[in-house]
Amino acid sequence: MFVIVAPLLDFDMGSAATESNDTLLGNGVVGILAETCNMWERRAPLTPSHCARLLLGGGNRTRVNRIIVQPSTKRIHHDAQYEDAGCEISEDLSECGLIIGIKQPKLEMILPDRAYAFFSHTHKAQKENMPLLDKILEERVSLFDYELIVGDDGKRLLAFGKFAGRAGLVDFLHGLGQRYLSLGYSTPFLSLGQSHMYPSLAAAKAAVIAVGEEIATFGLPSGICPIVFVFTGVGNVSQGAQEIFKLLPHTFIDAEKLPEVSAAWNLSKQSQSTKRVFQLYGCVVTSRDMVSHKDPTRHFDKADYYAHPEHYAPVFHERIAPYASVIVNCMYWERRFPRLLSISQLQQLMKSGCPLVGICDITCDIGGSIEFVDKSTSIEKPFFRYDPSNNSCHDDMEGNGVICLAVDILPTEFSKEASQHFGNILSKFVASLASMKQLVELPSYLRRACIAHDGRLTSLYEYIPRMRKTMIDLAPAKANPSPDKKYSTLVSLSGHLFDKFLINEALDIIEAAGGSFQLVRCEVGQSIDDTSYSELEVGADDTSTLDKIIDSLTSLANAHGGDDDARKETELALKIGKVNECGTGDTVDKDGPKILILGAGRVCRPAAQFLASYRPDDNNTDQIHVIVASLYQKDAEEIVEGIKNATATQLDVADIGGLSDLVSQVEVVVSLLPASFHAAIARVCIELKKHMVTASYVDESMSNLSQAAKGAGVTILCEMGLDPGIDHMISVKMIDEAHARNGKVKSFTSFCGGLPSPAAANNPLAYKFSWNPAGAVRAGKNPAVYKFLGEAIHVDGSSLYESAKGLRLPELPAFALEHLPNRNSLIYGDLYGITKEASTIYRATLRYEGFSEIMATLSKIGFFDAANHPLLQDANRPTYKGFLDELLNADNISTITTNLNIEASGGYDDELIARILSLGHCKEKDIAVKTVKTIKFLGLHEEIQIPKDCSSAFDVICQRMEQRMAYGHNEQPLFYHLISCSCYFMLKIRIKSNQ
Repeated sequence: MFVIVAPLLDFDMGSAATESNDTLLGNGVVGILAETCNMWERRAPLTPSHCARLLLGGGNRTRVNRIIVQPSTKRIHHDAQYEDAGCEISEDLSECGLIIGIKQPKLEMILPDRAYAFFSHTHKAQKENMPLLDKILEERVSLFDYELIVGDDGKRLLAFGKFAGRAGLVDFLHGLGQRYLSLGYSTPFLSLGQSHMYPSLAAAKAAVIAVGEEIATFGLPSGICPIVFVFTGVGNVSQGAQEIFKLLPHTFIDAEKLPEVSAAWNLSKQSQSTKRVFQLYGCVVTSRDMVSHKDPTRHFDKADYYAHPEHYAPVFHERIAPYASVIVNCMYWERRFPRLLSISQLQQLMKSGCPLVGICDITCDIGGSIEFVDKSTSIEKPFFRYDPSNNSCHDDMEGNGVICLAVDILPTEFSKEASQHFGNILSKFVASLASMKQLVELPSYLRRACIAHDGRLTSLYEYIPRMRKTMIDLAPAKANPSPDKKYSTLVSLSGHLFDKFLINEALDIIEAAGGSFQLVRCEVGQSIDDTSYSELEVGADDTSTLDKIIDSLTSLANAHGGDDDARKETELALKIGKVNECGTGDTVDKDGPKILILGAGRVCRPAAQFLASYRPDDNNTDQIHVIVASLYQKDAEEIVEGIKNATATQLDVADIGGLSDLVSQVEVVVSLLPASFHAAIARVCIELKKHMVTASYVDESMSNLSQAAKGAGVTILCEMGLDPGIDHMISVKMIDEAHARNGKVKSFTSFCGGLPSPAAANNPLAYKFSWNPAGAVRAGKNPAVYKFLGEAIHVDGSSLYESAKGLRLPELPAFALEHLPNRNSLIYGDLYGITKEASTIYRATLRYEGFSEIMATLSKIGFFDAANHPLLQDANRPTYKGFLDELLNADNISTITTNLNIEASGGYDDELIARILSLGHCKEKDIAVKTVKTIKFLGLHEEIQIPKDCSSAFDVICQRMEQRMAYGHNEQPLFYHLISCSCYFMLKIRIKSNQ
């Protein structure tokens, strides 16, 4: 059983007695790390004054004998100040028994048999930080996490939330002045600098007060008033932001008063256009202002909302956003909750004349509660402009849309005060940590904060490897089986799962009853005030055991439920899904013909909708029932949501037994999985005499099953998509018509492409993805062969893009297109029956002109390399810019610029262009310029850390393409077919379909 938080905790200290003789724990020597995670990180865990007090207090009283500080030229306090306080300056911390920092150190810097204290972000089994935890255990380190040091009231003692709020609002006011100037209004905000430009928090506040005095004296232009700041949440972040806002002349109003204030000002504007305004308005909103219950007879209930967010509909865009000038987002959000503001909602608001000027997203929740904040910004470039009219982002302040701030390291802008605040609290714990030889010597609040000791996880955190072992990897190439039990259900837990260790009790209940679990999803709270959310797929051998588990979990939730009368917060909420018999779902009882769709990608839902709504001409035939099976139950459920005659089920296709059980219940299998899965699925279909359809090309593994399929009387229909698929049908129809008229095909060419409409082709590549970018990029590396005037032309995959040729259509003179050879065209000569008569057989892919030359250059730079890149294997992630410079080997980039005599007035852009040309990635400067524009559009030059799930250059560019090149809500692809079939009697037909 796991130990749960209590006033006194007894740890299993058996291992402590066997500490190695060379351990330095408790030697009273403290090391302070140099921060290496970000160039802007200037904070320190202890200031020189804290160090002086610890050292001058004497080793007997403070138990700190020495402090060794790693040198740093960017730390807010200089090395000399630490020396003056009695510290030693040295890179070598090997004599230290306790080593402290702010952020996690590089893995190679971790020394064995020491105690470390920093923000590790490991106690919730965060996947990206598991290499760090493995290193901690390997080196027998005692790890103390600041996030876990909490007081008796359960509140975190060490945090920077208010500093994030303070710095965030100062930075936004600085940008707000620039934005208003671009809109034609001069305001006092223009004189304000960013937070880091001031020597202290007091100096920054003084500057804000000066702005406030100017507003109070001279006012603001009425054309931009009323200026309403909406603050979401009431936690430390919001309090810090409001603290800065309150330095300006202001009035706070309740949310329900917003329409009245707006209406009064609109009336005033009509009569007095030159009137000046001498104050701002503030409004603080919480969850109850953002959503309403879908049942109009029920009121908002916070506990119910956290447990069942699906019962609530978003209303922020209707009740709050129409009156906001600035939204200051300070509230933690999880994906199970409705968004605060979506792209489509903002588009509609702006069409309606919404006064929104900007978003100050202090939470920096990328692609989260505010959908269009889809990238973080940096201290040196804190803003981007989002234009909702065309769903595009820009680095300037001029133009349509709203400005967005999303800096993820705001507290370091007030490094001096943040370090002082942090050290005031940490210094109280250092003596205990520096003298600790065994955990039992520590007070309970520090014992609870120890994740690992002497090579083992402490008892409170023994759940971490269980969560790691069962956590579903979202990478599509890996598969995890469902619980190895006959019956399963999806259990959703929300509340204080980790900070109060309730996850321990929940997992114990499952395992003690003989059940199993998989962690399907985990959303972790970012502070002690925020709740966490986990979805577990719980399995059992029989329904009685599963019922027992559900009853015990329900009792646990009830014991930790809220009590409004006693002002007791809900600590744990529970939601139970329906029970499924694994591998079959609830499909057994369905009557009529059934079709199984395998997969849950972008094309699955349209397929399910069409098949489930299909009405056979034969009135005696029952309606089709569709089963959607995915590796993850929840993904399948999202596909079938709202579709009648459709059922979701969980299936791992690598489990041939489970696959066979499901296939045996249906008449047709539609595989929308990657092509590598098709052969195994086809073999099961042949064995069970079931038909199968795929959209993928026929490869050798599928061709080898042809005779077996014929022998079983089974149809395996491949290449049934757009291209290949629809193009085949049109081609054969034309060829058959020509042959029926005694004609012979002299030349056959087929062009096909899913192009964005011209209005949607608004990026340098003039292309957008309605399918997985990884598939599109891989397709650009396929070799091709075709016949031209009787000669077979072979194109190597590495030079496919260079083989592109321009195409002009007399019917559409404005369209500048190009075409690329599409795989092996010769096999279709045989299939179409024209090999002997046609001197030209050519199938091609269509793109807008210029696409291929840019893609070729990106390929030569190395962005399409799928091999693991060494720079992306380290726990300390590089930025996109750092990775780009690595690919371009940019150490001597300025020298190259000089050698090529390229004017570098454009700065980094011109340097990139020069480097691309010098390395021979392209020959023409015009192409290099277009490539750099594409790099910037994709954000591959940004000073933002690359996510942990990107291990290759291929992963990096696909991730960016998926983020930046997806179709917007109102954008449509244009499917274009051009098939030319020239016969001896000169039949020539061109067909275009625009869907």
